[in-house]
Amino acid sequence: MRRIGFVVNPVAGMGGTVGLKGTDGKAGEAEARGARPGAGVRAKATLEAMAGIPGLSFVTCSGAMGEDILRESGIQGYTVLYKYTGQSTAEDTKYAVRLFCEAGVDLVLFSGGDGTARDIYDVAGKSVPILGIPAGVKMYSAVFAVDPCSAARILAAPEGFTLKDSEVMDIDEESYRRGVLKARLYGIARVPTVPGMTQLSKQVFEEADEERARDEIARFISEVMLPDTLYILGAGSTLEAIARRAGLKKTLLGVDAVKDGELIAADADERTLLALTEKEDKIRIIVSPIGAQGFILGRGNQQISSRVVKRAGVDHVIVVATPHKLRETPVLYIDTGDSTLNAGFGDSIQVVSGYRMAQRKRIYRPVCVI
Repeated sequence: MRRIGFVVNPVAGMGGTVGLKGTDGKAGEAEARGARPGAGVRAKATLEAMAGIPGLSFVTCSGAMGEDILRESGIQGYTVLYKYTGQSTAEDTKYAVRLFCEAGVDLVLFSGGDGTARDIYDVAGKSVPILGIPAGVKMYSAVFAVDPCSAARILAAPEGFTLKDSEVMDIDEESYRRGVLKARLYGIARVPTVPGMTQLSKQVFEEADEERARDEIARFISEVMLPDTLYILGAGSTLEAIARRAGLKKTLLGVDAVKDGELIAADADERTLLALTEKEDKIRIIVSPIGAQGFILGRGNQQISSRVVKRAGVDHVIVVATPHKLRETPVLYIDTGDSTLNAGFGDSIQVVSGYRMAQRKRIYRPVCVI
């Protein structure tokens, strides 16, 4: 019998669609902007896929931190070890994990983001393996499954999973909101893994040729951009180069909208993008995968939500990346939270990698049936 400690950060990820670039200390503001909790929904998708796995038992927290999701998912064998009141905090998570470890769990399964991963690592360290169901905004740490279905499949792998050392990253959210990425290694956790189902930590590529490659991509995109068309530009330096080519100042770590050479919205949230797309007949979305992780949608750009993508259409999503980034990114991932939409992208996608140059890259297709 494998015993799993299960914990949910109910407010994780709420800052994503509303453009806060994180939820640490911002849950109230995110809610005021209209954000909806999503960590429980993503955790439920994992647990529903795990419901038929034999030999599992769970210990968890009360309410939205675990018990509610286990019950709704049809999981019978669980015990509530920790009860909390009010809005959950990092200290609630840490205290719960401490109880899990004392109870001798074989693994801590959590739904949250980088902040939740750091809280759990503070207690579990390398003594107990951890696995994250991705539900945060950035998720630069390498302790997460690539999506909820993959988390279930890792734990259900008939040949068993192996443990590997994986990075827990510390991201300065205040700097991130100002467009500055400050990341440092926080610790090394033990993580169960099946090849292709756990994400890598983000990498930043700064080779001498990278700037030239970005400029070549920008030159080509500028030539093919259509008039009277709304372009939604995702985050990152390649998208910044595209905007710069058009004489526009881009939000480096945010999402902007441009039309006919003019900046229509800077650092836009989902609500702004939905309002803009309601009034437009022609919409294009341009994004670049996160270095090494390979995520096109669902990491760091949740403002470009499934609803926004549906209005543009999957055929109107343009992916750009430098040749070096593509060499280091063998597979691309899409995690919009809408499995039908994800599947609509097919098995591969064309990626613009230079001036009149493109490469076709494979897209990972999760399977939830266990």
